[in-house]
Amino acid sequence: MRSDDNEFDDLPDEDSDDEESEEIEESEVEDEIDPDAPLRQPIVAVLGHVDHGKTSLLDYVRGTTVVKREAGAITQHIGATEVPYDTVSKICGPLLKDGTTTLPGLLFIDTPGHHSFTTLRSRGGALADLAILVVDITEGFKPQTIESINILKQQQTPFILALNKVDKLPGWRTKTGSFLANNANQSSTAKQTFQNRMYEIIGALGSHGFDSALFSEIEDFQKTIALVPTSVKETGEGVPELFMILMGLAQRYLRGKLLLDYGSSEGTVIEIKEEKGLGKTLGVIIYNGILKSSDTLIIGAQPEPIVTRVRSLLQPKPLDEIRDPRQQFDNVKIVGAAAGLKVVAPNIEGVVAGAPFYSAETDEEVDEALDKLTDSMKSNVKCTDEGVVIRADAIGSLEALAYELSAAGVPIVKASVGDVSRRDVVTADPSEEEYRSILAFNVKIHPDAKNELHETGVTLFESDIVYRLLEDYQEWKEKIKDKQAQHLRDDFAHPGKFEILEGHTFRTRDPAVVGVRVLGGRIALNQGVLRNDNAVVGHIKSLRSGEQVLKEAIQGDEVAVAINNVTVGRQISEGDVLYIEMDERAILKIREAGVKLSPIEEDIITEMQKIKRKDQPFWAR
Repeated sequence: MRSDDNEFDDLPDEDSDDEESEEIEESEVEDEIDPDAPLRQPIVAVLGHVDHGKTSLLDYVRGTTVVKREAGAITQHIGATEVPYDTVSKICGPLLKDGTTTLPGLLFIDTPGHHSFTTLRSRGGALADLAILVVDITEGFKPQTIESINILKQQQTPFILALNKVDKLPGWRTKTGSFLANNANQSSTAKQTFQNRMYEIIGALGSHGFDSALFSEIEDFQKTIALVPTSVKETGEGVPELFMILMGLAQRYLRGKLLLDYGSSEGTVIEIKEEKGLGKTLGVIIYNGILKSSDTLIIGAQPEPIVTRVRSLLQPKPLDEIRDPRQQFDNVKIVGAAAGLKVVAPNIEGVVAGAPFYSAETDEEVDEALDKLTDSMKSNVKCTDEGVVIRADAIGSLEALAYELSAAGVPIVKASVGDVSRRDVVTADPSEEEYRSILAFNVKIHPDAKNELHETGVTLFESDIVYRLLEDYQEWKEKIKDKQAQHLRDDFAHPGKFEILEGHTFRTRDPAVVGVRVLGGRIALNQGVLRNDNAVVGHIKSLRSGEQVLKEAIQGDEVAVAINNVTVGRQISEGDVLYIEMDERAILKIREAGVKLSPIEEDIITEMQKIKRKDQPFWAR
């Protein structure tokens, strides 16, 4: 481990010309960029499982307590916080040397733990330039941690992992803001505990295809995920290193993406909210260009894009945030990317969270924006002729749900943004039983859709958590498969093998009644009885156990069986081992349906194949 003085020597700077930097895909493009060209601030998403410390991290930076004002101390809306360069410099201290960056600061978007940040998209894909994945080091990976990793991987968003709450480790002492300085003064027991926890998380990341290491041990930050231990309760341990790495990675690897554009703005709607005295307002992120208070806005909406005009632009002060500002907004005339603000505009019914928007000054720009919106409002979900119906509150979350379903091998017949309609139910109704369902993410259900659901029996799954929707659907699908398997057992002969017991002939014929022991599988009414010479000698007409009439008997049961068309001593005898006759199509049907057979039942089918193939070499192949 390196000392504090040179812990970031391996973080590439702009002038680095070593061999590794030559391998960077964007290096040739970067070299053509004017090093003095102004840059916008990177957009940084903060993700992670509920209560792992996402908002607390930003609270430490802001010096506020937003998390305490949230219902149940869980973030309920998406917020945006601007952290200017001067604040970043104070946080980093001597780690951030003068002249090493031209970034004006950082813009953080804080995502609720129950709402995927895929709701937030730019025209080019993910809205965020970088991400911080916050993981409680004492708890490790949780369901929403994994969901976040899958989304980051899907959208190819570079990220840093904050190993938060190191102060909760047994015996850990937090005295300064520097993790490495604190780590050097820990007891051997505390150090070992930290190492064990960190290696568990390194292993978990590895299972998702990522190499990772402690930030101070990384040689190539583009190939290895940096782990930065943090504690934001008191000293802000690790926060200086975290911000230093964010600034370094953005300056070195994202410079071309962050060039400031002075043209018309492009942005994303993050929420629609009714404000007292203002009416409906749009919470937005501008990720490119300049937005003016005199501009026309072209916004993605359902059923068609909206063209309106800006009435006013309200921007939170630096280190405040759009969701719950401590001070009044500034009424501004012009805002450049990247920024979070409220936009007051008329006629915005139909706008959905995650919708793209563009500003325009001329009719020509309006037409160009409408053309762009046609593509932007289309999802990338691939639909098939058979599958489930999915609905979501935004294009991004629709694609996130579709991504998870695709990974689980679940086809989609229809995917749409907005509330569940009667047409959705009608679309789902004709599907195969395991697909007669609608998965609804964070949307409402129209009354006529509820009536149609009741009449058709189509199953509706609702949640505001993607992985829970998937879990509920998979659980339901397993029940459907079990029911289908039971129907197959009822409709088709099932593997069965039984032995006629010695001294247990109760009637020799018309029908013959004998005592048997079921050696494996199942025997049931009306099933044919097969000898090992491939002759079907009769059918089971009744089953009894004492005075009880049975429909079937299973392995281990001893029952009395009536078999027609046979005579004991001729077609069958005491001591014979007999089988249930099976049609080869029934075996294939059972295989296709995924009916789970026991090892003994599989052995019975193998024995039957040997019997049948004496006369039919290709039987049940």
